[in-house]
Amino acid sequence: MKREDKGAIIAELTEKFQSIPFFYITEANGMTVAETNNLRRMAFERGIEYKVVKNTFIKKALETLDTDYTPFNDTVLHGQSAVMFHPENGKAPAQLIKEFRKTSDKLQLKGASIDYSIFIGADQLETLIALKSKQELIGEIIGLLQSPAKNVISGLQSGGNKLAGILKTLSEREEQA
Repeated sequence: MKREDKGAIIAELTEKFQSIPFFYITEANGMTVAETNNLRRMAFERGIEYKVVKNTFIKKALETLDTDYTPFNDTVLHGQSAVMFHPENGKAPAQLIKEFRKTSDKLQLKGASIDYSIFIGADQLETLIALKSKQELIGEIIGLLQSPAKNVISGLQSGGNKLAGILKTLSEREEQA
């Protein structure tokens, strides 16, 4: 491979790491061709980009970023590596890995970066699946903020109805007396 080709791959990876805040680094040693094709098809169906990349290219691309990814150097960037990118959903690759592992245990999570937070090791898979997206968190916050306002409005409306009923009853008593 020529030096220009290597530089182009590193530049492409750097651009993806900068523009997509969610990426996973996996290891798929010993997978058969059928398993690899199945994994690629599953990734394509979910809008996940799956690329096998040399560790040195990943390392050089990560070095250009503002976030410190040096913990990946010793524990993640060894053996055969592949990178998974999803532009919108940070837990989609984790869900894919979990689903794929039901049929083959050869796919392993080595590390991930979600909104520039680092997760290292296969034991982090359940944590990554449980993470909520920004949209989910914003929705929950809006729901929590609307809840007290709805309760106040509901209380005022029901209180107004009660007050009107009490006044009507009192006025009817005065008329009868």
